[in-house]
Amino acid sequence: MVATDSQASEAARSASPGLLTQVFRFVLIGGFCALVDSGIYWLLLEAGMWVHLAKAISFIAGTTTAYFLNRRFTFTAAQKGGAGQLGGFVLLYTVTFFVNVGTNALALHLLPEFTWRVALAWVIAQGTATTINFVMLKWVVFREARA
Repeated sequence: MVATDSQASEAARSASPGLLTQVFRFVLIGGFCALVDSGIYWLLLEAGMWVHLAKAISFIAGTTTAYFLNRRFTFTAAQKGGAGQLGGFVLLYTVTFFVNVGTNALALHLLPEFTWRVALAWVIAQGTATTINFVMLKWVVFREARA
């Protein structure tokens, strides 16, 4: 049996990039989505919106952007979509939102007072949430079908 051009291109499209490529793409997309979140947040604050509503809207915008970009560019072999995949993504990001906020609060409580304390707490919280997100997205939400 000989593969046609369309079969070969479909196989290439569905092939998963390597782990390092996925990590690299995930970090790039995450940085872009952080800019989306932050940009919308500051625009809404400048427009006079209540701070907590502005944060909620910007988080949803950044998270939605992350879902579609990671599905398309990072975890390409798992583009089956569906409500289960979207539901898993929403559940994961809900949990990691609270992990992020909780880790930040804990770090602020445990770290001694110094100039970069708030920035370090943010980095610890973001790094923890980002690691959880990557692992769960790769091996649960966007898991590849076994051959």
